[in-house]
Amino acid sequence: MLDINAFAMLRQFVGGRGHYWTALHGVLSPEQEAMLGSDGSPFAEVPVVTRDPAHLTEEDERLLDALAADGRANFVDLAAAAGSTPGRVARRLDALLRRRVVHIDVEIAAAALGYHARANLWLRVHPSAVKTVGRTLAEEPEIAFAAAVSGPYNLHAVAHCRDLDELFEFTSDRIGSMAGLQSMEVSPVLQHIKQAGTLLSGDRLIDPSRRRA
Repeated sequence: MLDINAFAMLRQFVGGRGHYWTALHGVLSPEQEAMLGSDGSPFAEVPVVTRDPAHLTEEDERLLDALAADGRANFVDLAAAAGSTPGRVARRLDALLRRRVVHIDVEIAAAALGYHARANLWLRVHPSAVKTVGRTLAEEPEIAFAAAVSGPYNLHAVAHCRDLDELFEFTSDRIGSMAGLQSMEVSPVLQHIKQAGTLLSGDRLIDPSRRRA
């Protein structure tokens, strides 16, 4: 280890549900999109901290343990694990999602969908333009993550493009023309190895527990 920099995330400007991402356009049927709750807003700007924290019960803890083991578990299975009823579990899970106690994330191998150029974008914008640029970034289909951060750059984003030429066009033409942008650093990811809950091997996802076994 030669160097490390740590910055605080101040506000998330995050692209919404997975099927709104350009790489998944047309992959899911309208019925499948409806099952994912596509009737809501595809974008969500959220604070990093919650001023009114939720207090978890023992039932909540059992529910969260079950979700951690299988994020796709249905309400019947979750109710059995939590010692509750499907209706009560559905309402409680909805409340925990709205309070941001529970966060659902979908991990994919972008290369399997033809997206081989991933990059971290570090933007320095005028302080008065941080919110505007952050919200605009979140609506760009190539952007998988965007947040306001502390440090020399005040916005961080993650972009997925098909190749480096598309990344160049995207960052120079569309990001580079945003009002308030003062400078930008584009840091391509040479090899993506680990996501939040999976490992990556080329265009394949690997369960870390199986890798250890």
